[in-house]
Amino acid sequence: MVHTAVRSAREVRRAVVTGGAGFLGSHLCEQLLARDVEVVCLDNFLTGSPENVLHLMEHPGFRLVRCDVTDYVHVPGPVDLVLHFASPASPLDYLRMPIETLKVGSLGTLHTLGLAKDKGARYVLASTSEVYGDPLVHPQPEDYWGNVNPVGPRGVYDEAKRFSEALTTAYRTSQGIDTGIVRIFNTYGPRMRADDGRAIPAFIGQALSGRPLTVAGDGSQTRSICYVDDTVRGILELAGSPHAGPVNIGNPDELSMLRLARWIVELTGSSSPVEFIDLPVDDPKVRRPDTTRAEELLAWRPSVPSAEGLRRTVDWFAATRELAAAHAG
Repeated sequence: MVHTAVRSAREVRRAVVTGGAGFLGSHLCEQLLARDVEVVCLDNFLTGSPENVLHLMEHPGFRLVRCDVTDYVHVPGPVDLVLHFASPASPLDYLRMPIETLKVGSLGTLHTLGLAKDKGARYVLASTSEVYGDPLVHPQPEDYWGNVNPVGPRGVYDEAKRFSEALTTAYRTSQGIDTGIVRIFNTYGPRMRADDGRAIPAFIGQALSGRPLTVAGDGSQTRSICYVDDTVRGILELAGSPHAGPVNIGNPDELSMLRLARWIVELTGSSSPVEFIDLPVDDPKVRRPDTTRAEELLAWRPSVPSAEGLRRTVDWFAATRELAAAHAG
């Protein structure tokens, strides 16, 4: 009963997805099209790739537009839903592009909120568990304010997302825009970039090539990993509801980085050893979502076990490597 009670009356026929050619954005585009929603995908390909949406190009309801949302956003015609998912999302990317990361969280959020206001559309902001920083509360509920270092190297991403949450809330309270904020916890699955610096693609790439798996610190720091299909389902549940959030979307399945590395070695059948490297500055020691709000408001909970999700992801990376090797040969 909760599931049907939270649906908004708004019918979504046409959606704009910023960062739609990225890992998560491409899965969102795919699922929206599967629900008979037309999709306008905006991306400047800073970290996304047209290859992620190549299989959607022939779909009559899909349109890919090269666009930098920090400059200007114009979408002709009606829009019912704006999903702002543009941003570098891995430490390797946002440490390399700090200004771009801050701009897409600030100017990009401002411009896309303006688009939603102009079109009378519902707006969903992709925020992150990183707003909690190195948390002093565990697990992390939405009413926890976080422990973030604004002048540390990770501050460019953390504070960009915290600002975007504040701006989205201001548009809701002062402009009457129908907004929702989703705080996404560590998501993984097919179409992640092998070189994006995040643990799962890094470990899989190292294991498949027989290199040592580089685990930061002593590997005791934890993350909670959520398979992309579950994450996208949660996002779309929030998008289809009247709720403002913020709502945590993530899997409470918490595991240490050392356990994750050893699990991936098992799944790949690799003989790679584990090698310990220095812990990055301000690296969070723990991460686990309190998903009570998502369960109560959206009747959402993750359904793909980590063992199954990791197996699918390993299979995809292995197939991609084989294809690349075949083309190179």
